[in-house]
Amino acid sequence: MIELKNICKSFTSNPVLEDISAEFEKGKTNLIIGRSGSGKTVLLKCIVGLHNIDSGEILFDGRVFNRMNFKQKQEIRQEMGMLFQGAALFDSVNVEENVMYPLNMFTNDSYKNKLERVNFCLHRVNMQDTNKLLPSELSGGMRKRAAIARAIALNPRYLFCDEPNSGLDPQTAILIDDLIHEITEEFNITTIVNTHDMNSVMEIGDKVIFLYDGIKCWEGTKNDIFSSDNKYLNEFIFATNLAKKIKESQTG
Repeated sequence: MIELKNICKSFTSNPVLEDISAEFEKGKTNLIIGRSGSGKTVLLKCIVGLHNIDSGEILFDGRVFNRMNFKQKQEIRQEMGMLFQGAALFDSVNVEENVMYPLNMFTNDSYKNKLERVNFCLHRVNMQDTNKLLPSELSGGMRKRAAIARAIALNPRYLFCDEPNSGLDPQTAILIDDLIHEITEEFNITTIVNTHDMNSVMEIGDKVIFLYDGIKCWEGTKNDIFSSDNKYLNEFIFATNLAKKIKESQTG
């Protein structure tokens, strides 16, 4: 579990996050949603330690991350997997070397053991026999799956996904959502997904937190969304045809 307690963050005296508290549960896909500029990317970067918070606490299974020294934070980071927007694969090396990168950085395992782990992860995301392909030879969906394989290489306790469906067609986006959800449940990971895609919310939103102008103004499950009377949430979700159709089917 990841807990946030009264998180505040400002840049040059401009508040970006104000008094945010939340719990992200293990074995579930926890979504942070909101329009552009709502603070969701800053919040995700604060959680993983890319931004220092001004006040509050960030706890990883009871361990106060923001009060740790550099070495202690590195130990927690070894328990994290990251799926970046756009996949962020290293273009100059092949799929195998991309997935092996965190193993080379954080472990002293033999090459044989690392290769076994790489092959396991590639097989789990249906990318077997792609070891020697370069990222330029992969489709957008394959690049995201390779990035997921890299993210789970260290068997993480925590998985962070920043706009995982960015740039994907709807069908491929659903496949990526399903894969993230399956891996989360299978390995009992605490997964946090930063997204504005309502398709993702309705597919995998075990828990959803909605940010508006740096404030957490709603939380619940995907099933709670359509019974919410939160003005800002309704303006956000009903801007999509999908949400409107689901709402009509439930009330019709």
